[in-house]
Amino acid sequence: MISCNTNTVHHGNFKNKIMTYNRRTFIKGMATVTAAIPFTNVMASSVARPLKVKKYPISFFTKPLDKYGQEVMMDTLKMAGAEGIDLTVRPAGSVLPENAERDLPKVVAMAKRKGLDFEMMATNINNSSVPYAEEVLKQAAANGVKHYRLAYYQYDKQEGIQKSTDRIKRQMLKLAEFNKKIGIQGGYQNHTGTKFGSAMWDLWEILRDLPVQELSSQFDIRHANCEASNSWIISMERLSKNIGSLALKDFTWEMQGDKAKVKSVPLGEGIIDFDLFFRSIKRFGIVAPITLHAEYPLLKEDEKNFSLLKKQKIIASVLKKDVDFIKRNLSKYQLR
Repeated sequence: MISCNTNTVHHGNFKNKIMTYNRRTFIKGMATVTAAIPFTNVMASSVARPLKVKKYPISFFTKPLDKYGQEVMMDTLKMAGAEGIDLTVRPAGSVLPENAERDLPKVVAMAKRKGLDFEMMATNINNSSVPYAEEVLKQAAANGVKHYRLAYYQYDKQEGIQKSTDRIKRQMLKLAEFNKKIGIQGGYQNHTGTKFGSAMWDLWEILRDLPVQELSSQFDIRHANCEASNSWIISMERLSKNIGSLALKDFTWEMQGDKAKVKSVPLGEGIIDFDLFFRSIKRFGIVAPITLHAEYPLLKEDEKNFSLLKKQKIIASVLKKDVDFIKRNLSKYQLR
């Protein structure tokens, strides 16, 4: 698991490298980077131009880059063509919940300087009694963050499915009221496994009675496909009016011994039918921000000892392929 602090990064041998990273180092290295990555006017001046409002803005879930620190992370994502950040605001995240009041405004200001949106975040909040939940959400809403991902709910084997669902529904109804009061949208991600929401029908049973602006589905196409194979499209249609964000990643299956295991891969290199996915977004009338997740290795084993600037160049070029894949499909299906 990746662990990081808010502004100063404490990650062993990353510390000295990142402390020496500064704007001059970054700009000096841009000549090398631009030779490999065809992007336009990235960091051309110290003041970034404001972004146009777009349908389906593409943010990046920052977990894989948190260890590099916020400035390196944002510069890398700008190089990759991402339009925003989906920041980890949770224990061991980029911003710690107890420091949200101090640090969230700083991250928002940095993102604006870099020309990136900061409208999404991933949290450990699934009810209002989670420590610092109110402080985190109020501070986020006050600084323009519109959507946060919830922590997961679990089925209790002793309670059974129905009693667990009833308990979770009570929690989600209270959380929806909490979100309404603060003015922020929660999103629950369907995930592979036996968590609540993995089957998706259970999530719909609760969300269908709630205003989408208060509590929504973060529809994850990879996890939907892992759990439902060909029938994920039924769940997507069922949830379509309740979808508040779209999580994109790809995978394939590989045999490990006598068991099939998930192998994460870049977008378009796995088994997800993205033509059907993007076509369905249009057909169901889903309009929601996109969060790009990269769960495959961003560096090869022999690249991990490269200089920070060289690693940044490699990571940016890898992520740019995913970002470009999304943009091509949005254009192909006239979603932008």
